[in-house]
Amino acid sequence: MRKAKTVNETAVTDHTYKIFPNDLNSYGTVFGGLIMSILDRVALVVAERHAEATCVTVSVDSMHFLAPAQEGDILLVSGSMNRSWRSSMEIGLRVVADHYKTREKKHILSAYFTFVAVDKDRKPIEVPEVTPETPLQKRRFEEAGIRREQRKKDAEERRIRRQSKIS
Repeated sequence: MRKAKTVNETAVTDHTYKIFPNDLNSYGTVFGGLIMSILDRVALVVAERHAEATCVTVSVDSMHFLAPAQEGDILLVSGSMNRSWRSSMEIGLRVVADHYKTREKKHILSAYFTFVAVDKDRKPIEVPEVTPETPLQKRRFEEAGIRREQRKKDAEERRIRRQSKIS
């Protein structure tokens, strides 16, 4: 096992993306799929910095669109490692829309992405532990464990439902 890493060693803070007209949906707000794509890339950077290996997206939890972003807004995306296990990692992401004229900022989205580190044969490999330092990081670390247990429970329920459909 490699040396544990702190949350700040791998975090991405204020990745920026300027919203242009081609980024909008038919309501004149940013297309949600665009934001999801940006988040997946930012989370990947955090995961690969942490693992020092190729990583793949396994799941996305609790993606909540809280408010719309509009033309001209600047998206400020932050992502950080919440917790790691043997080969998987949970990355928390937050998006703030910064209005280019008024500089008003609004929290528009939060999400949790799970990644797994893989070797050249796409087999899971071990990742370093995370060392939370601040009270906020410690709270996120603990909450990530709770979410992981729920993900495992949900996966088992899906497995049982699939088995019952086959039988």
